[in-house]
Amino acid sequence: MTQLTYAITGVASGIGAELARILTSQGHRVIGFDITETEENIARFIPLDLNDADSIAAAAKAVDEPLDGLCNNAGLPPRDGLEAAILQVNFLGTRAFTDAMLPHMRDGGSLLHMASRAGHGWREGAAQVKRLAALRHRDQLPDFIATEGIDATRCYNLTKEAVILWAVAETEAMVKLGLRVNTLSPGGISTGILGDFQKAFGDKMAKNVARAGRPGTAEEIAQIAAFVLSPASNWLKGADIAIDGGMGAFNQADAMDLSVLRLSGGQT
Repeated sequence: MTQLTYAITGVASGIGAELARILTSQGHRVIGFDITETEENIARFIPLDLNDADSIAAAAKAVDEPLDGLCNNAGLPPRDGLEAAILQVNFLGTRAFTDAMLPHMRDGGSLLHMASRAGHGWREGAAQVKRLAALRHRDQLPDFIATEGIDATRCYNLTKEAVILWAVAETEAMVKLGLRVNTLSPGGISTGILGDFQKAFGDKMAKNVARAGRPGTAEEIAQIAAFVLSPASNWLKGADIAIDGGMGAFNQADAMDLSVLRLSGGQT
């Protein structure tokens, strides 16, 4: 197998750590980025704080080798008091970091952004996403938050909507550059920040997880991320892949009253 080189943000824990483990076990070289230093399953660590423009620039500049893939996995959960940081880290900072990393990408490379099931309201939120996307500096965020009247949960959902639409908007440009861009939308995943999501989404999340039978695992998401990053997924471009144990399908079936289509409910 040819050794490829991948960059992963948020590599110190959760999905990022599992993705690094999987890629390393496959014989690939992993460059890890995080605010927390780690040496686990990576060839090189580069510090990165997506909440700091200087750190973003320095991290991208420190890369001195071509990359076959970049996974933007780092992010903050919907936690009260972190509104501006959520918008910055999950979207504005991630966008700036990706832009700075593009010169390092090899032809045929893969960009993968970690979105969320929480971002699937992008149709209703598209106008607000565009207003967020028009911002270029972190110091614009307090006024944006006040004007929009949004709390931490809405900030989180908004960033994930933005990540999905950003990938869609960039797909054609990336194809012309010889790159692919896709998003993954996990839902109900058991990581160290699961409690933040349980608090933010309450009974709705609890019911979805109960219907799915259990929360997902970081390894399950990372396995799919490894495939989407790999050359084997070469015709996958501009796609958002939901990895939620069926939660989205449950809700869609309920909303559309699809019971007549079920095997147990149809005529024989």
